[in-house]
Amino acid sequence: MLVYKSPWETESHTIFRDSVRKFIETEFVPHREHWIELKHMEPEYWQKAGEVGMLCPDIPEEYGGAGGDFGFDAITYEELQRACISSFGNGIQSIVAHYLLVYATEEQKLRWLPGMATGETISAIAMTEPGTGSDLQAVKTTAIRDGDEYVINGAKTFITNGYNANLICVVCKTDPTSRAKGISLVMIETQDLEGFSRNPPLSKIGMKGQDTCELFFDDCRVPVGNLIGTEEGKGFYQLMAQLPRERLIVGLGSVAIMEAALNLTIEYTKERRAFNKAIIEFQNTKFKLAEKLTETKVARVFVDHCIGKLIAGELDAETASMAKWWCSETQFDLVNDCLQL
Repeated sequence: MLVYKSPWETESHTIFRDSVRKFIETEFVPHREHWIELKHMEPEYWQKAGEVGMLCPDIPEEYGGAGGDFGFDAITYEELQRACISSFGNGIQSIVAHYLLVYATEEQKLRWLPGMATGETISAIAMTEPGTGSDLQAVKTTAIRDGDEYVINGAKTFITNGYNANLICVVCKTDPTSRAKGISLVMIETQDLEGFSRNPPLSKIGMKGQDTCELFFDDCRVPVGNLIGTEEGKGFYQLMAQLPRERLIVGLGSVAIMEAALNLTIEYTKERRAFNKAIIEFQNTKFKLAEKLTETKVARVFVDHCIGKLIAGELDAETASMAKWWCSETQFDLVNDCLQL
């Protein structure tokens, strides 16, 4: 098995990784196929994950987190990908938590973050709309102020954690006449919220256990105090400023998948026989596996470099973009080549 100890990984990280790996193998893996059929994970498993510290491990202790660094968060993504668990959207939980940690008021942090760390609160971020994908400046969902409330109208689609979420960060226009400067982030608590509805999880090509949904807002009223921060029109900046972290999450997940796929393929080629010998004994197989091992090691070293930079507060958007693009593209090619073997 391919096992690398990353340069940023301390003894505490290693202990945490062992704990997370055992938890996933015991609590998640036996339900993997069930969740794929169901198209979502039951909410109680979020609370189980919270009990072992898998949620918000890099959020300060005063807000319910474990007070660690990004390395602890990275470990959860890696171990979930290695176990092929697509049903647990903790990456989104972490992204929303960091929007709150960086931009929310003290009252908002104390109100929402502790529940996110325990798993009692499951969050989503509602960006994508039926007619709006990457062009976030063109979102049509609105939050119009009416006294001490925002009235939210619009629709979102492909929203990760959409089925289970009871706290949703909605990307909306508080000024519909503007593009980027009109965008704000407004938190909505879904329980008993009039005008809010969602469809069952969507059927997808991949990540079939993930509860990706369509969300609908029809004159939903939420307090003005649910605006992240204290000033309207800051949402686009808030989204863009957190992109390095979010892009790195994609890149490190890709590396973990590459390592898992290569491990599975090596084991298979040792067992599968053709022409009276194991497939791994053929020269072409050795060449191909050596090539894939090289790509995986290069990806791991680059992502570890990025993780170290993020822990130090030095990761820039350009480098994070490189990690997301190159690792995900390489993952696609590697998994396809492994499939041929």
